[in-house]
Amino acid sequence: MMTMRKTLVVMTVALAPTLALAQNATVNSARDGAAAGGAVAGPVGAAVGGTVGAAVGAAVDIPTAVITSVTGVNEPSVVVRERVVVGEPLPEYVELRPVPRYSEYRYAVVNNQRVIVEPRTRRVIRIVE
Repeated sequence: MMTMRKTLVVMTVALAPTLALAQNATVNSARDGAAAGGAVAGPVGAAVGGTVGAAVGAAVDIPTAVITSVTGVNEPSVVVRERVVVGEPLPEYVELRPVPRYSEYRYAVVNNQRVIVEPRTRRVIRIVE
């Protein structure tokens, strides 16, 4: 557990400058997350760091119009027992709805939260507050 915490701290520190300055946040965040995770926990840390970094980068790249378009929807919420976090896929039973005018995104309402999802992997890329 302590190793995972160290990995997350290192990834957070490593990703902060990248998120602020990168032209392509998703690619750079995945690369930097993998490097930071690998430095702390070897190949497994690199895999985890790359996945988390890519998810963080993807969240940065989402157009504001996508977020705005799902903010006001009034859809029934699906209860998900697993914790819903950025970078993790939603269960298959959660219906993904299209985001108008943005076919590269889907959204769902889970546990009374709206989430933006990458449809191919079902991974949450943004939790809309």
